[in-house]
Amino acid sequence: MGDVLSQSEIDALLNQMMSGDADVANDPPPLMKSKEARPYDFSNPSKFNREQLRTLESIFDNFARSTSSFLTGYLRTAAHLEVSSSEEIMYRDFNVALANPVILSMVELSPLKGTVIADMSSNIGYAIIDRILGGPGFGISKMRDFSEIEKILLERVMLQILSFLPEPWEGVLPLRPRLEKIETNAQFAQIIAPTDKVALVVLTIKIGSSEGNISFCLPHRVLEPIVDRLYTRFWYAQKEEENKELYRERLELELERAKIPVSVQVGKSKIMVSDFINMQVGDIIPLDSYVTSDVNVLVGSMHKFHAKPGTSRGKFAVQITDLIEREELKNG
Repeated sequence: MGDVLSQSEIDALLNQMMSGDADVANDPPPLMKSKEARPYDFSNPSKFNREQLRTLESIFDNFARSTSSFLTGYLRTAAHLEVSSSEEIMYRDFNVALANPVILSMVELSPLKGTVIADMSSNIGYAIIDRILGGPGFGISKMRDFSEIEKILLERVMLQILSFLPEPWEGVLPLRPRLEKIETNAQFAQIIAPTDKVALVVLTIKIGSSEGNISFCLPHRVLEPIVDRLYTRFWYAQKEEENKELYRERLELELERAKIPVSVQVGKSKIMVSDFINMQVGDIIPLDSYVTSDVNVLVGSMHKFHAKPGTSRGKFAVQITDLIEREELKNG
């Protein structure tokens, strides 16, 4: 349906026609003037929409909180991570922005096929190594390549960081991240074609006085099997179902551990109040049941079982003979 002009816009258009200041044939209505066309490249269409990128931000926001807690304890200094941006770009744009030396973690997200990249700023890498080796956590002023020992230390840290990925992804797909290798040379990062689309999620990280980024490069071909699940409503719906299931399991566990009173009713009798007041030791009260009759087992105040009286290991006991169903309880 086309745009509808308000009365004031109609009056303004008529005044322009009467005064001769407007060319009705060529001059578009005011509402059309306010709209700006946006270019769209049909030869290279978008693979991720804005909502899918926002869902990725939510996932990595949870990941950032867990990682912040880990790094703070592991490095014994304040560490903070937060999501700063998410966007869709071509892989070549990500690759061109890399400057040696780099810290590129090649990660496989089973059961998804393919490789994703976690790019850590070199400055942050040096700060982490400095803290592990007992230093204050400062970066270095002159960039240099990483030694083999430093690569091993970074690999151990990345293994720990990647272990926090599965939990925030549970609402979309259970993942099993595996660190394939760490590269410090950007030319070895050619994992897909340069024109392929990727989702780039950038997290800012601060360790002590050092600041930098950890960027996750997620190729569309890797996320394609689950791209339809990358919607906030789906993600939160899955979380809600998980919370319900967790609540049910906890409720069942607490009920199983709860203590409830169980008593046995041997029989009933009615006596006069005067007989009750004058009752003495040795007096006999006749019951409405026989020695061979079933006794009633009460759970709380509810008659739940029939049983036979007897002994077990020298103690009085009953043996359950019948279960009273709910229908019988209602009718009773």
